[in-house]
Amino acid sequence: MKAYVLKEFGGVDQLQIQDIDKPKLASSEVLVKVKALSVNPVDAMTRAGTVGMSRIVEQFSPIILGWDFSGVIEEVGEYVREFKVGDAVFGMVNFPGHGQAYAEYIAVSANHIALKPNNTTYAEAAASTLAALTAWQAFNSYGKLRPNDRVLIHAAAGGVGHYAVQMAKYLGAYVIGTSSSKNKEFVLNLGVDEHIDYHSVSFEDVLENIDFVLDAIGGDTLQKSVKVLKEFGTLVVLPSGYTEEDERMFLAKKLHGSCFMSVYSSGSDMKIIANLLEKGIVKPHINQVFTFEEMKKAHLQLESGNTIGKVVVCIS
Repeated sequence: MKAYVLKEFGGVDQLQIQDIDKPKLASSEVLVKVKALSVNPVDAMTRAGTVGMSRIVEQFSPIILGWDFSGVIEEVGEYVREFKVGDAVFGMVNFPGHGQAYAEYIAVSANHIALKPNNTTYAEAAASTLAALTAWQAFNSYGKLRPNDRVLIHAAAGGVGHYAVQMAKYLGAYVIGTSSSKNKEFVLNLGVDEHIDYHSVSFEDVLENIDFVLDAIGGDTLQKSVKVLKEFGTLVVLPSGYTEEDERMFLAKKLHGSCFMSVYSSGSDMKIIANLLEKGIVKPHINQVFTFEEMKKAHLQLESGNTIGKVVVCIS
């Protein structure tokens, strides 16, 4: 089979297509012929060697990036009962770990996948994995978003953000989303109750008594977010960069949540995502679709900073 092998950490030229053996199947795994996969910021950062995931994949050879996929099951392990050959499935494989989704075939635990809804394309399903799981787990595992909470979602037009807006509305929250002015209409169409253009408005000057903040930016945005949260509010932060000063601010305000959220593979959560897709509660936005041979272009698009929603790569 063909797969993208990472020769060493660095630029996109380090991603090289090679012919390698199909993965061997464990008894609790299924073999999936990949139809589509999505590319995330963590993919590019891992490729460049700038995040902790690089330390994980250094343990493996060959190194094959990628965690998000959709496809069709071609083989099932002897202990697998929930899925069968021919099932269309999607999921996030083995995160955090060596996912190996940049390939024509992947072996994935049956506990990491769900059936693809009939009303969802393979591209849309692949897009609705890591980013969608991150938003759902932020609101239901790392924090607890309640009906009528006032939630501030930073980078609301991004991969995680555009799912988070839709999910927060589904959960009954009052949603405030930040983005640039050029993405205002997109964010409003997602359902936000209030939009803030971060170029022209300092959100910390106009907001207060926020119940929940989902921060996909970090840095001084994190510190400013603490100021707008009410006491005992919840802050969930996706990037790293947490400092002792930040911790003192959190403790002083008695905040809940997680300063270092890390999404995790979960078949049960994937079933929830599948249900939301099937009912039309959540709709993925795909910024651009690339062919498997255009993987490097997909990474460059992601790194451009001009991506609304998700970047997807289709194999067949």
